[in-house]
Amino acid sequence: LLQGYAAEMDNPLMAHLIPPELQNKKDILFGNMEEIYHFHNRIFLRELETYVEYPELVGRCFLDQMEDFQIYEKYCQNKPRSESLWRQFSDSVFFQECQRKLDHKLSLDSYLLKPVQRITKYQLLLKEMLKYSKNCEGAEDLQEALTSILGILKAVNDSMHQIAITGYDGNLNELGKLLMQGSFNVWTDHKKGHTKVKDLARFKPMQRHLFLHEKAVLFCKKREENGEGYEKAPSYSYKHSLNMAAVGITENVKGDAKKFEIWYNAREEVYIVQAPTPEVKATWVNEIRKVLT
Repeated sequence: LLQGYAAEMDNPLMAHLIPPELQNKKDILFGNMEEIYHFHNRIFLRELETYVEYPELVGRCFLDQMEDFQIYEKYCQNKPRSESLWRQFSDSVFFQECQRKLDHKLSLDSYLLKPVQRITKYQLLLKEMLKYSKNCEGAEDLQEALTSILGILKAVNDSMHQIAITGYDGNLNELGKLLMQGSFNVWTDHKKGHTKVKDLARFKPMQRHLFLHEKAVLFCKKREENGEGYEKAPSYSYKHSLNMAAVGITENVKGDAKKFEIWYNAREEVYIVQAPTPEVKATWVNEIRKVLT
């Protein structure tokens, strides 16, 4: 891909085949694929090869390189931009010519998905190895490596949702780390509201997608998904946010094990949040409590 497509975008002999709007867009189309390639080629593969005789110790290899695996997060975050560019120019003669020269059965987009698929396969590999390494040396490292890779997958998944937020004025990076995101039923109860409005608000829940950051919790509305592949990725319109410094929680709401309350400014605004399951609720309550303490 890097030689047969990416390098060809800089090849003067191919320039006449490239639509003007596609020129200088190599970084958008391929993201940091080159960085991923060099990481595997120069570092990770060589490390793996030193464990050929001792596969059960390979967990250490993952742990030593765990920081480098975050390059996948960068790749996945760029993926929607890359897809949208590809869709505009997928039938361009330039791509057809590159594909013909490489003798590839599939078009470029199938290969651009590979890094996304790759990062999800590592956890399967580690799970499988763990199964056969129960009581041997290295089992703890394998377990730790698996936990770390799952952490990276969660970060990739969360960030894919986060980049789909529209309408937020500030800079999301200033809200600190994104800890959790998910969809909930939400009822509001504002002390200041007109009585009628207050009663109405209680009955019909709103569907809201919550993003819990270290410094704020964002309430967004999920918009309908359209398109295919990564384009199916939903998008979220920002509605409002609560500064974690002024947030409180009530863990139990009587009559429903899936509900908890997030309140603001000494209960001036109260949000009753219903999770899909009691387990999801417990995870969120714990995470919010960690932030508050």
